[in-house]
Amino acid sequence: MLEVEGLTVNYGGIQAVKGLNFHVNEGELVCLIGCNGAGKTTTLKALAGLLPFEAHHMYFDHGKLDLQHMQAHERLPAGLALVPEGRGVFKRMSIEENLELGAFHQPDKLAQETLVQVYDTFPRLKERRLQKAGTLSGGEQQMLAIGRALMGRPKMLLLDEPSMGLAPLMVEKIFTVIEKVFKQGTTILLVEQNAHIALEIGNRGYVVDSGLVEFEGFAADLLHDPRVREAYLGDESSSARDVNASA
Repeated sequence: MLEVEGLTVNYGGIQAVKGLNFHVNEGELVCLIGCNGAGKTTTLKALAGLLPFEAHHMYFDHGKLDLQHMQAHERLPAGLALVPEGRGVFKRMSIEENLELGAFHQPDKLAQETLVQVYDTFPRLKERRLQKAGTLSGGEQQMLAIGRALMGRPKMLLLDEPSMGLAPLMVEKIFTVIEKVFKQGTTILLVEQNAHIALEIGNRGYVVDSGLVEFEGFAADLLHDPRVREAYLGDESSSARDVNASA
């Protein structure tokens, strides 16, 4: 569904991404993991059209679309939706108003049908649909950000650090939701600092370091690879699920 070759992104004189190669097949959940500053968020922003970039090629939707020649606002209608780092909800607007913004390109009838589906996935949002987004907890705002992206009926979700700043129990809830969305048929490219829990739910993964892929493979293999464990997981790594299970 997504094929990227030779992606480079510069910040001024600094090359943050140095020729990244990766792909995501339809129906996969693929993880990008690595240390802070590795170029993961930069990669997602480039895919979403929020940063200038260069690439040998960047094709989406089985080669039908060349992302190098598409504007940012054209990508959601084409099926590519970003859930940004920090959530980016409109805090003075209600939950429902935030969600409706995600369907700006959809016919009204289809948007209302999608809203019902999103509320089924996030019953807490339905309970509080008229509440201002800024009054929600961090975890609830993350649910709202994911729900808003789903309102666009994307073929692929770009999820950027969904666990950032959340307590372990809420991290567990967020990843339960991500798994649910994935099992409902949405392809996902996930950037996540909590490498352990990301690899637990992913199909494949890429370990990014200094703007390049250092390791790649099946998520289960990376999870147990001594090199990955030592560098990115720690010798006694544990996920939020392990913490909750022992609490």
